[in-house]
Amino acid sequence: MAEASRWHRGGASKHKLHYRKEVEITTTLQELLLYFIFLINLCILTFGMVNPHMYYLNKVMSSLFLDTSVPGEERTNFKSIRSVTDFWKFMEGPLLEGLYWDSWYNNQQLYNLKNSSRIYYENILLGVPRVRQLKVRNNTCKVYSSFQSLMSECYGKYTSTNEDLSNFGLQINTEWRYSTSNTNSPWHWGFLGVYRNGGYIFTLSKSKSETKNKFIDLRLNSWITRGTRVIFIDFSLYNANVNLFCIIRLVAEFPATGGILTSWQFYSVKLLRYVSYYDYFIASCEITFCIFLFVFTTQEVKKIKEFKSAYFKSIWNWLELLLLLLCFVAVSFNTYCNVQIFLFLGQLLKSTEQYSDFYFLACWHIYYNNIIAITIFFAWIKNMFLAIINDTYSEVKADYSIGRRPDFELGKMIKQSYKNVLEKFRLKKAQKDEDKKTKGSGDLAEQARREGFDENEIQKAEQMKKWKERLEKKYYSTEIQDDYQPVTQEEFRELFLYAVELEKELHYINLKLNQVMRKVSAL
Repeated sequence: MAEASRWHRGGASKHKLHYRKEVEITTTLQELLLYFIFLINLCILTFGMVNPHMYYLNKVMSSLFLDTSVPGEERTNFKSIRSVTDFWKFMEGPLLEGLYWDSWYNNQQLYNLKNSSRIYYENILLGVPRVRQLKVRNNTCKVYSSFQSLMSECYGKYTSTNEDLSNFGLQINTEWRYSTSNTNSPWHWGFLGVYRNGGYIFTLSKSKSETKNKFIDLRLNSWITRGTRVIFIDFSLYNANVNLFCIIRLVAEFPATGGILTSWQFYSVKLLRYVSYYDYFIASCEITFCIFLFVFTTQEVKKIKEFKSAYFKSIWNWLELLLLLLCFVAVSFNTYCNVQIFLFLGQLLKSTEQYSDFYFLACWHIYYNNIIAITIFFAWIKNMFLAIINDTYSEVKADYSIGRRPDFELGKMIKQSYKNVLEKFRLKKAQKDEDKKTKGSGDLAEQARREGFDENEIQKAEQMKKWKERLEKKYYSTEIQDDYQPVTQEEFRELFLYAVELEKELHYINLKLNQVMRKVSAL
């Protein structure tokens, strides 16, 4: 990554100093160009693996499962569920109708189903959906003594210690018996708590009628109890037209206060990453990214060895290390995702009669997208501030350090033009260079008073002269040490204020020049 501006100090000749300065400027430009190529490559990686189809797939699926109302009740959909009765209406209505598509709109049989559902005729339902419940035990909270006669049971909020692990109800199938988790999926962070894997689980059938009978049986036998705290509905889809997987999770939380809070997750991800020629181009960019990362890491290791503890005194170096760390994390996440997809994707696709847990793969893909987004954010921050601001003002100090004073040629040109106009129209007598050199500051002040300048203008000019002499005395030296020194905060402030004053002086000269030109045009 582009290093901060630097200059080599040494007691060499002016020719060598000038040559050295040109080499350093060339090196800095090369580093900036290299870093710009790195940014372009990083942007391709960040935005190359996403496309508008992800948004549209999420949109149509969320509309189907979240906004579809129960027949005859326009206001009852998944978003509006507030009671257990509303929940079972959704399960037996919009969810059931949304999952099973076995015929066309004209009731003709869908072709080539191969014992699978085709949601919206284009999205294959992978495996079978899964429903999972987590409960809490009785007496996980304490009832005040005055109310114990009215309420003998107390179910607190969900925590891992309050979770109920015992069998209940009919105790004959998995939905009535607690099952431990056998997946690597992360715990779910909901509105009311963090829910771990496992619970009372059952999968839906390939048959729509069997699934409906299952829902009715669970409802009649009170599968949802007072201890129920959350129910998850998980299933996955694949759209071959756009090569995207859509992993869906519908969540209904049952707070201790009563009622139901609903939430959802729709993840459209590209798990089969290398299919088209464009995908292989993205793969080449990933390899290029790794090469950049190796080169930049080598540069930073060399700088740490050279400067040792002084390296860590600069905030820009800390930003450099943070960016490298984020890059390594992004590469690690990407590698882990690809390995897990290679190991488990084939197994998940084969188990058509079981629940296919693509949620684990989707979560790691989302983690990778998040970390690469943070990486590109800090990369652009570093480009804007480190490579522009620090470089610019370090160059100003470098000019002083090698004996070349920043004379601001534009200001000199305007001043000289102003004097030439006065002499040309005989508004001011021409003076020789020898007279200019021999006059002291007192003579110049007297002459300025005679020519009509007011005291404020004369005092500002004397202040600017003293300020410039002080800065030149501080920075202009022939005894230059052979080391690299960054611009300190105090030096940065002084140079900035000096530049501001010069800009004010330039503005004042422009005003004077405009006044003279108006007088000339009036003649």
